Amino acid sequence: MAKITNWKSILPASILPFKEDCSIDEAAFRKYLSWLANVDGVGGIVVNGHAGEVSVLSREERKRVVEIAVDEVGGRVMIVSGINSDSTWMAQEYAKDIEEAGAAGMLIMPCNTWLRYGVQLDMVVQYFTRICGVVGLDAAVHLYPLNTKAFYPVEILLELSKIANIKAIKLGTRSTGIYERDLRILREKAPHLSLLTCHDESLITSMFPGVDGALVGLGSCIPELICEAFKAMNAGDFREIRKYAEKIKDVSDVVYEVGQSGGSRSSARMAKYAAYFRGLIPNPIVREPVMPITQRQKDEIEAAIKKAGVEPVGIC
Repeated sequence: MAKITNWKSILPASILPFKEDCSIDEAAFRKYLSWLANVDGVGGIVVNGHAGEVSVLSREERKRVVEIAVDEVGGRVMIVSGINSDSTWMAQEYAKDIEEAGAAGMLIMPCNTWLRYGVQLDMVVQYFTRICGVVGLDAAVHLYPLNTKAFYPVEILLELSKIANIKAIKLGTRSTGIYERDLRILREKAPHLSLLTCHDESLITSMFPGVDGALVGLGSCIPELICEAFKAMNAGDFREIRKYAEKIKDVSDVVYEVGQSGGSRSSARMAKYAAYFRGLIPNPIVREPVMPITQRQKDEIEAAIKKAGVEPVGIC
């Protein structure tokens, strides 16, 4: 099967359905992936991301997730897998695993230890160089928010852009001024890169400076709205943009608990419940240490989905 690459589109970060015993529900996952791939405007699907609860998956499970996705929809859309590890060697092994499983790309996340100790240019560049050096896959940089110690300043992003495999940056800056400044710098100095927003909480606003697409967890439960909003943005249809902005914001506010103290302990569990409520997966089970959402949160998600006007799907 020829691999599809498409970094200029909407790329939902997919959730991963589990059975009652917390094992992967392969049948439900296949149905869900097939539905996602059929949404007009979706050019790729990201698995093994934060929305897919990558940190609680074993090495074997991460590879199996890619195998399922490639087998089910790899002939229709690009399959990208997250690489999440504190070990350079282990990250290389993950990269080789997903290439063998048939992925077309990888989304390389910062090491979790950097969230505590911070980053240095040479350390980050070597980490990416080592991973990209063992496979021939396209790679995207996962940029964490400015208020974390794992944020990469634009100088680091420009150095990473020189690595041949690097094709895209998932811009999660979450500081409007820095986001827009860095986006302009990257457009000028690294024009070959695809720049993707991942600002779920302010998605439409983050599209205005001009992006090539979006790689968002919110795409796991309301991809139709995001795809239509992106089409309206590219067409300059501001009436349509405003319409979709309101619908998306209704859902993003509750999934990410915008304005609430501390925010969501895990947006993945919130998006998973939204997908469950729409009938995309058979249950909203998450793996510990993440806990199930409360009845209040369920009620808020259900109300937001109804208000947004997205139809129940019922594929399960």
